[in-house]
Amino acid sequence: MTIRTIIVDDEKLAIQGLQVRLEPYDDVEVIETCANGREAIRAIKTLKPDLVFLDIQMPGFDGFSVVKGVMEIEPPLFVFVTAYQEHAIRAFEANAVNYLMKPVDESKLADTLERVRQRLAEKRSAEEAEKLKDVLAEVSPESLEGIGVEEDGAGRYEKMINVKDRGQIFRVDVDSIEHIEAAGDYMCIYTGDNSLILRETMKDLERRLDPKNFQRVHRSTIVNLDQVRQVRPHTNGECFLVLESGAEVKVSRSYRDVVARFVH
Repeated sequence: MTIRTIIVDDEKLAIQGLQVRLEPYDDVEVIETCANGREAIRAIKTLKPDLVFLDIQMPGFDGFSVVKGVMEIEPPLFVFVTAYQEHAIRAFEANAVNYLMKPVDESKLADTLERVRQRLAEKRSAEEAEKLKDVLAEVSPESLEGIGVEEDGAGRYEKMINVKDRGQIFRVDVDSIEHIEAAGDYMCIYTGDNSLILRETMKDLERRLDPKNFQRVHRSTIVNLDQVRQVRPHTNGECFLVLESGAEVKVSRSYRDVVARFVH
């Protein structure tokens, strides 16, 4: 599996340095380099890479603007590379695979590429499953009978989630989960009396949880609606959900339709 890669940085030496560090990886192919955000958006839309190493602080279109600029297509995986630590939180909010500080540490680069391989393998496995389903639908429609019924029912969603945290494996009853917050490749799972870290993306975790109970209320937050005890209005059309434990979770304006479930 070749990882088709683009490097974006307004500093030529930074691009050359990262290219040198990537040379030992036979499965990484640098197909393009870009010196600014506009070039990067054009290259991503045209070449459709698997991975983009993206500098954050660039004149004109910064790294976050590049991410926004390619959202209408299926975006590649992004790894932010920057000299400024204060951008870390925003990088994780943008669902980056990882965040690397300049100069890039070789061990952290190796760890990042391993995460990329894992994410791409999961993505391609899902795509292959969909292709197989399409072929079956064409050549043997009867073989798919009943599949849709099961997928639409509660049986496809998990009742227990295994979480490996701090060297231990915890069995978490999904009904006990109050809310979940995203931090890059990791999910912080909060129950009434505990919090655990799960290495998984928000999108993948959403697929495992019943949407009748678990709904996104913010770009980086999922809430168990059964745990909501109060809706508290806030300014600018936003509000807070007060949960069973007393914790409060902000609902952004983009997800106000979730609050409508509590208004009769």
